[in-house]
Amino acid sequence: MSSSTAELNPEDGGHPPQNTAVAIEQSQQAIHPPAQSGSAKIAAWASPNADDTEPYGICAKILIVLSYIITIITFPISVFMCIKIVQQYERAVIFRLGQLKKGGAKGPGLFFIIPCIDEYRKIDLRVVSFQVPPQEILSKDSVTVEVDAVVYFRVCNATISIVNIENSTGSTKLLAQTTLRNVLGTKTLSEMLSEREHISHQMQEVLDEATEHWGVKVERVEVKDVRLPREMQRAMAAEAEATREAKAKVIAAQGEQQASRALREAALTISETPTALQLRYLQTLSAISAEHNSTIIFPFPVDIMSAFMQNGGRTFATQTPQQQEVPLLSEGRHTVPINYE
Repeated sequence: MSSSTAELNPEDGGHPPQNTAVAIEQSQQAIHPPAQSGSAKIAAWASPNADDTEPYGICAKILIVLSYIITIITFPISVFMCIKIVQQYERAVIFRLGQLKKGGAKGPGLFFIIPCIDEYRKIDLRVVSFQVPPQEILSKDSVTVEVDAVVYFRVCNATISIVNIENSTGSTKLLAQTTLRNVLGTKTLSEMLSEREHISHQMQEVLDEATEHWGVKVERVEVKDVRLPREMQRAMAAEAEATREAKAKVIAAQGEQQASRALREAALTISETPTALQLRYLQTLSAISAEHNSTIIFPFPVDIMSAFMQNGGRTFATQTPQQQEVPLLSEGRHTVPINYE
């Protein structure tokens, strides 16, 4: 065995020393470096801190040198071809001889390119909105609805949006349509109508995660409209009308119940005090006579008649019919006795 190999210590349970284990791990990482995703590789390549030495061959280097020479010879005319401007909301991704130039996207402001070997593409970083076409979706409770939405997104990494995908805007639109169907397909009709904010937030999270490696950031998703079939609309309208009628009947029944309780309490109170009944009776007659000029006939109260008959029944019996004035006649507001002759 080589002298560089560490010997195992029996007192340590046959395990190598800690320094040796660290050295073995570092050597394995050097032999098998951890894999990087495509986005991570592009981000590292386009980083401004990356090495400026570009992996070009001999022919590429010769073309670059010749381009510099031609640019210098044709100065100052070449200045108009070499200096470019990008706006505050734009970034420029430069390719040199078909390869992505290190240093990341340029801008805003001035940047320099070499004619014939450099080409660039401008990327707008402003928020873009588009409307998702109406999608026919079968809900969880087997109701077919038509839903459309609005998506707001922006390019957050110009380099990745150019290198990783051909058309980030078109791909985001198609992905929004499928995401809308997938998310709403797990919801019932009542959830679609009452939980729009939650559905929008869920769609925004799904789209943002899916478009991250495209250099796209989904800012907001809004469910615009949920349209039901006409038959379903009529059924829901009939159900709502029936619910309103049922509530109205319940309220009317409760009112009648309260009114009957009030009448019962009033009847109990009046039965305990007969004078109150007579006063109420006279009040009603007064109200009727005030409203209509009519003749009203009413008898003596029963309790007064009974008391009168007990105290002076004999005297009343000896009187002539002309002197008996039992009922009274009320004409308007004047009360006259009735003559039995």
